[in-house]
Amino acid sequence: MSSASAPLPAHHHAEPGPLARRLGYLGLLPFIAGALFVWLLGTRMDDDPFFFVVRGLTAYAALVVSFLGGLHWGMLMWQSGVGAPESSLHQRALWVGIAYSLAGLVAVVMPPYAGLALIGFVLIACYLIDRKLYPAMGTAGWLTLRFRLTVVASLCCFLAAAQI
Repeated sequence: MSSASAPLPAHHHAEPGPLARRLGYLGLLPFIAGALFVWLLGTRMDDDPFFFVVRGLTAYAALVVSFLGGLHWGMLMWQSGVGAPESSLHQRALWVGIAYSLAGLVAVVMPPYAGLALIGFVLIACYLIDRKLYPAMGTAGWLTLRFRLTVVASLCCFLAAAQI
């Protein structure tokens, strides 16, 4: 069993399996559909349905950011030892996980064009932070998938924000 201060071995969750990859890519569908909707149909629709979809895209993006923060907590739960002191890595990961959720909350209450732009930047920031945290937590093999998902999701947020 791993102690609270030592990361898990590099082989632990080294690569996402096929189901994780499929579900990750499937999770991009609301981003892609939302951005396409805003670009293709936004100017042809009444305001109520348009803003319903835009708010939905913003809320979904914020949930994804919050999920990314929850991953930190989940990985740390897996590594935690009973009564073991928390390392500085663990403390940093816990704070970062909360910060992700708070950033998502701020984006949801902002006007959609600003909230979507903020989420786009937050998704990129999450990835850059996780590039340092994931290897220390034994999950570096997930970074390729995370990069691909981050590029598409943040691009969709930026494109939708630009059209609103």
